[in-house]
Amino acid sequence: MAELLLEILSEEIPARMQAKAAEDLKRLVCDGLKKADLTFDSAEAFVTPRRLVLVVDSLPEKQPDVSEERRGPKADAPDKAIQGFLGSVGMTIDQVETRQTEKGMFLFAKIEKPGRVSAEVLAEVLPKALGELPWPKSMRWASHELRWVRPVHSVIALLGGAVVSCALGPVAAGATTAGHRFLAPDPFDVTDFADYQAKLSAAKVMLDPADRKELILAEATRLVEAEGLTLKDDPGLLNEVAGLVEWPVVYMGTIDDDFMDVPPEVLITSMRSHQKYFSCLDADGKLANRFIVVANTETADKGAQVIAGNERVLRARLSDAKFFWDQDRKSSLAAKAPALKDRVFHAELGTMDEKVDRMQALAADIAPFVPGADKDRVRSAARLAKADLSTGMVGEFPELQGIMGRYYAVHDGESAAVADAIAEHYAPQGPNDACPTKPESVCVSLADKIDSLVGFFAIDEKPTGSKDPFALRRAALGVIRLILENELRLPLSAEFAKARELHEVKADPAEDLLDFFADRLKVHLREQGVKHDHVDAVFALGGEDDLLRLLARVTALGEFLETEDGENLLTAYKRAANILKIEEKKDAKIYDGEPDPGLFDQAEEKALADGLAEARAHIAEAVSKERFNETMAHLSELRGPVDAFFDEVTVNCDDAKLRENRLKLLNGIRTALDGVADFSRIEG
Repeated sequence: MAELLLEILSEEIPARMQAKAAEDLKRLVCDGLKKADLTFDSAEAFVTPRRLVLVVDSLPEKQPDVSEERRGPKADAPDKAIQGFLGSVGMTIDQVETRQTEKGMFLFAKIEKPGRVSAEVLAEVLPKALGELPWPKSMRWASHELRWVRPVHSVIALLGGAVVSCALGPVAAGATTAGHRFLAPDPFDVTDFADYQAKLSAAKVMLDPADRKELILAEATRLVEAEGLTLKDDPGLLNEVAGLVEWPVVYMGTIDDDFMDVPPEVLITSMRSHQKYFSCLDADGKLANRFIVVANTETADKGAQVIAGNERVLRARLSDAKFFWDQDRKSSLAAKAPALKDRVFHAELGTMDEKVDRMQALAADIAPFVPGADKDRVRSAARLAKADLSTGMVGEFPELQGIMGRYYAVHDGESAAVADAIAEHYAPQGPNDACPTKPESVCVSLADKIDSLVGFFAIDEKPTGSKDPFALRRAALGVIRLILENELRLPLSAEFAKARELHEVKADPAEDLLDFFADRLKVHLREQGVKHDHVDAVFALGGEDDLLRLLARVTALGEFLETEDGENLLTAYKRAANILKIEEKKDAKIYDGEPDPGLFDQAEEKALADGLAEARAHIAEAVSKERFNETMAHLSELRGPVDAFFDEVTVNCDDAKLRENRLKLLNGIRTALDGVADFSRIEG
C-alpha cells in the first residue's frame, strides 16, 4: 500500500474560492481512482492561499487483475460474424471455447486483463482531475494554454515517495515545493505527507485552514481580553482571513478617538470590508477603539511597524467615512428623497421614486391589518425608506442602506417609529435574520416586498430553478415570516390587487403568486417539521390567502392525521376515492348528488348518510368560525359509520339503482372530507 501526495503551488488563490476548490480536488481525484478500480482508505484535502493539497492513504501498487467472459455468436454462424467477434476480443478461433447452452452451441472468449501499476494509472487520473477543476474564474499566463485560477509555480505528485510522471499544463510534477513567500521562500524536497507537513511548518506555513482559524481566534481573544474587551463574533471574516495568510500573526491596533462619533456600523463595515480587521467590543457591547489585524509575516520589532502602518491606512479609510457622515447630515433625509427620480428601480417598473410612491400607498393600505400601526407614521417611513440611497455614505457602503437612513432620520428629528421602520424595512433578509415586530416597520417591510413580488411577476421576471436575480424567493419568505410571526390577518389577494393597480399593469399575477407562496410556505414550514403534503391539501381548496388561517388549518389537519381516527379516515377516504375513480371511468359518469334514502337497504347506509349530513353541517359552521380543531373532531365522528359501511355493505352489487345510490354515499364521504382539505393530496 502506498500514499499519494499531491500539491499545486501557485500565486494567491482568492479566499472565497479556496474551500470549494479543495472539495472539488478531493472529489475529482477520488472519483477518478474509483473509476480506475484503485481502492484507498482515506483522502484529505487542504488549502492555503498559495497551495492546494491532497493526500490519499493506502493505494494499492497496481489495479486488480480482471477476468471477463464474453459470449459470441453461434458456432455455426456465418464466418463474417465469427471473425468480427474474434477481432473484438483479439483472439483466434483456437483461443475461444465452444459451449452448449439452452439455445445451442455458442462461442465463448475468456479475457484475462492484468491490472496496470498505480503510477501509470495516476499519470492519467491526476491531469484529468486537475483539468476538470471548476474554478469560478480562471486565467492564462505567459504563452501557456493552461487555464488556472492563478499562475502555477510547481506541482508535487508522489506515490510511495516516487514521482508520478504527469504535468499540469507546462509544469511537470516533481518532489519540490517552497515555504512561506517572505519568511522561507527557498525550495525543498519532500518524500511523503508527514515529511511535507513537517517541512512546511518549519518553513512558516500552516497547512490546515482549521489550525489557522484556531490560532487567529485564540491570539485575538488573548489580546482583547488583556484590554478588558471582547472580540466581535464574525465567523465569515474569520474564514476569509484564514484564507489570506499562510502564517497568521495577530496584532492589535487603535482607532483614533476622532472617529468614534461616527456610527459604529460604519466603522465596523469599513474595517471589515476594506481592511479585513476584526472589531472589539467593550463591557457594554459597544464598539471599542481597538481593532485586530492578522498579518502574514513576522517582524523583528514584534509588529510595531505593521501596527503603525495599519493604523495609518485605517485613519485614511475612516477619514472618508467621517467626511460622508458629516456631509450627509448637512441636508435632511427628506431633501434627499427627490434624487430617487434619477435612480432606476427596473426598466419596466420605473424609478426608485415611483417604487417609493407605490410603497407609501401600499403600506397605508396594509396598516389597518397591523395592530398599533399609525397610518401617518407608516406613510412617512415609506416615503423616507429609500432616501439614504442618495447619500454619500450608502454610495460608499451599500450594505448600510436602511441603517444609515435611521441615523439620518433621528438626526432630523423624526420619530423613533419612523426611524426604526426605515432601518428594518429590508428585514428579514434570510432565515437567521430577525423579523421586524414594530407596527410601522412591519407595514413598510411588507409593502416593499409585495410591491417587488407583484411587479416582477407581472412582467414575467419570475425565479427559475437556478436563477433568482431579484431575490423574490427571499422576499416571499420575508412576507410569510412577517405575517406568521406577527400573527397578522392580512388578505394577500387584496394586497396583490392593490399592488397591481399601483403598478398599472394589465397582467394579473395573483394566481401565480399564491402558488409561489404555497411553495415558499412549504419550505418555511418544513423546517418546523410540518409535512409539505398537508400544506398542499389545504392550499388545493383554493381561495385561501390568509396565511395565519391557513397555518391553523394545516396544524389542525396534521394533529388529526396523527390520531388513530385520522389515520383510519384517511384510509377510508382513499378507498372511497379509488372505487369512485374506477367506477366513474367505467360508467363514464360522475356519481354526485344526494343519495335516495328510500333506496337504503341496510342500516349502515342510513347511519352513514345521517352521519355525513350531520358532519357537513357542523364542519361548515366550524370552518366559517375558524374553529379548525372542532372541525377535525367532527371528522373523527365519521369514523364509526364509515368503517361499518365498508365492513357490511357491498357497493358494486347487482342491483343497478342500489349500486348507484351506494356510490353516491361514497361521494358523500369524499365531499365531506374535501370541505376540510383535499385529502387526495395527502401521502400515506
